[in-house]
This record gives sequence, C-alpha cells and structure tokens, in this order.
Amino acid sequence: MPIDYAKESELLKALAHPVRLRMVEGLLGRECNVNKMVKALGLPQSTVSQHLGILKSRGIVRIRKEGVKTCYRINDDRIAALIKLLGK
Repeated sequence: MPIDYAKESELLKALAHPVRLRMVEGLLGRECNVNKMVKALGLPQSTVSQHLGILKSRGIVRIRKEGVKTCYRINDDRIAALIKLLGK
C-alpha cells in the first residue's frame, strides 16, 4: 500500500512539539484525564486542552467520557514505536 505522505506529515507535525511529545509518552499504555496532565506537566489547563485538541484532530489520541471527566488514550499503535525510536 502506498504511503500517504500528506497524511503522515500531518501526524509528524502534530508530534513535533515538546509538550505534545511528553503528553504522548505519558499516555503510552495508560489513560489519563486533563487534570492529571495539568499537574504532571505543570501547564495551564487551557494549554493542555489545546495540545490535546491537536493530537485528537490528527487521530493520535481518542477520548472516553467518564461522567464529567474526559479520559485520553493513544489511538494509533505506531506512536509507541515512534517514541521508542526517539528514545534510542
């Protein structure tokens, strides 16, 4: 199957920010809500939400509603491989 270079470059652009890389790494193998991310990253809730919106729009994360809480998790299996590759 041929590579969709435009689509893949959008995925890489979404990951090309230090905060979003940290968020994605933190979500590997687990689920997390915005409040926990705010505490872990030490960033304002609006900033975390903005970055999550970018990751969600590119299909990198998916959401699950739990009452009033929104939980985020990685939606693309290739992300773990990319993060592992960056850690080498």
